[in-house]
Parts: sequence; C-alpha cells; structure tokens
Amino acid sequence: MADRAMPHVKTGRVTLDHGGGGRASRELVHRYFLPRFLNKILEKMDDSAVVDFPGRRLAMTTDSYVVDPIFFPGGDIGALAVNGTVNDLSAQGASPLFLSAAFILEEGFEIRDLEIVLGSMASAAREAGVSIVTGDTKVVPKGKGDKIYINTTGIGLIEEGIYVSGTGARPGDAVILTGSIGDHGIAVLSRREGLNFDTDLKSDSAPLNGLVREILSTTDGIHTMRDPTRGGVAATLNEIATQSGVGIRIDEAAIPVKDGVRSACEILGLDPLYVANEGKLLVILDSRDASGVLEKIRLNRYGRDGRIIGEVVADHPGRVVMRTRAGGTRIIDMPLGEQLPRIC
Repeated sequence: MADRAMPHVKTGRVTLDHGGGGRASRELVHRYFLPRFLNKILEKMDDSAVVDFPGRRLAMTTDSYVVDPIFFPGGDIGALAVNGTVNDLSAQGASPLFLSAAFILEEGFEIRDLEIVLGSMASAAREAGVSIVTGDTKVVPKGKGDKIYINTTGIGLIEEGIYVSGTGARPGDAVILTGSIGDHGIAVLSRREGLNFDTDLKSDSAPLNGLVREILSTTDGIHTMRDPTRGGVAATLNEIATQSGVGIRIDEAAIPVKDGVRSACEILGLDPLYVANEGKLLVILDSRDASGVLEKIRLNRYGRDGRIIGEVVADHPGRVVMRTRAGGTRIIDMPLGEQLPRIC
C-alpha cells in the first residue's frame, strides 16, 4: 500500500503512472511541485488560474524549452524556461507577473534531476519576482521524448505611456546591445558535443526585467527592445528592420564577443552574430538618449558590457548591413534555418 501511495519512492524515477492523472500524478505534483511554487492562486488547484486585473494593458507570451543537454555551464532547462518567458514579456515593456509551467517528462527520467530543474525554476522565479500559478504534467513512454520538455506562459502588465514594439525603430535611432554575444549557444554546444574548449564560458541565461525597468525609467524614447535568442543578433535585427521598414547599420568592431566564443566559432565554422543568447537585450532608442541609457545599463549586473553597436537608417529598408573591421561592408542576412538546434 505504501508503494502504491508513493510509486516514485520504489523506483526513484518518473513512471507512466505519474502522467495518468490519478494518485501518482497528484503525489508528484503535491510532493515536488507545490512545495516549491506554492502561492494563494496555485493552492486552489483549479483547472485554470483566475487572476483579476484593473483596467490596464496586459502582455501574455508562451514558449517551449527542449534544450539538449538539459544541464549546461551556467544554467539548466528550468532556469532557461523561466528567464526566457520573463524576457519575452520584458522586451515588450511589460512587468512580468505570472507564469504557467507545463512539463512533458519521459518515462525513466530521474526524480533527482527533476528536483534540480524545479529548484532552478523556483530560484529563477524568485529573482524575477514572478509567481508560477498554474501548470500541467504529462509523461510519455521511454524513447518517445528526451528527458524533459517545458512550456512556460507568462502574463505581465504594461504601464501607461510605454509603447515598445518591433515596428517602432526610426531612422536616426541608436542600437544598443547589453553585452557579449554567443555565450549561451556555445556553452550549450560545447557540453552537448563534449568539446573541451579552453575557456570557462557559461550561458548568459538571466532575467532581464530589472534591467528593462531601469532602462524605461531613464527615458520615454525607447522605441524597440528584443532579446536576441534563436538566430542571434542577426535574425533579431533583420526582424526589426522588416517590421519597422527601416535599414540597420551595425559596426563589427563595436560588437562585444568573448575570446572563448570567437575561438569556438572559428573552430566550428559558426558566425557569432547567429548564435543564440538568453540574457542579452537589443535596445533601439532615440539617439539623443543613447549615452544616458547606456550608462544606466552598464550599472546593472546584466549590462556591464553594454555597447552602442549601430544605428537605424533610412537606406536599404528591411536590410541589415555591417561595417567590417577591415573597412568593408557586409550584408547580414536572416538565417535560413536553425544554426544550432535545441539550444533553448
């Protein structure tokens, strides 16, 4: 009877029973999830979380995380799932408030690894000041998944007077990047492939809502913000150029790239501009405010290496071009596909 009440204790692993919606499912949730995420909304355990808001603008986003490996230098899939959704809300100028978390577990996944991932999620949520208020758990047969997949959905509020959009870039604006690029993608790839680069490179996975709050408090001249995740800085700037109908010109010498990332990219034949980041932000703003905002960014722990990397221009709308270190000009195209699969 004791074993039926606590099936995980017998095997030490997630089983198909844990995804059946019955007792084992309930025990999994109550023993491992609830103690870490408990709050007044989640404790009702309804099918949906009901959250009351006054008449204000609300932002909502969702994303799924399938990174391989699930543990990598500087983070894991749990922290990544929280930080990624927090950052998507923040880049819209919203203050993240509530997240959902849905898990797809593969039969045989180690309970101890699940505990580590959940602990990371709880820690990341505390740092970001968000609450995980609803969720779902499914278990698939062994061989039908890859350890764990996580979906997170987030809701945030946008204060009056804040209008940030991918359509907002204007000729004459400055382009700020809040730190070095490619750290996350190369850190994950090096662990996945067992590559022993001579570097202590770590993922930059981090919540950026505090940094965004400080940026928005500095000026009302912020037009566009976006975190350059999949596809890296190249894909993100191309998206903005297309959405806004402007050209963007960046300066290769101004873009911060760590030596470890640069060396790894040279060995692997990758371009750092296309490698994913999970703790960086591109900010496009009125150029008259750029110096003051950059100074504020550099005071934040997640923006110490921030730089002005370029400008928005009226020429070549929908295109991104780069002044190279050699003095030439290079077109930065949108990537055709995923350069590095399963890095988030």
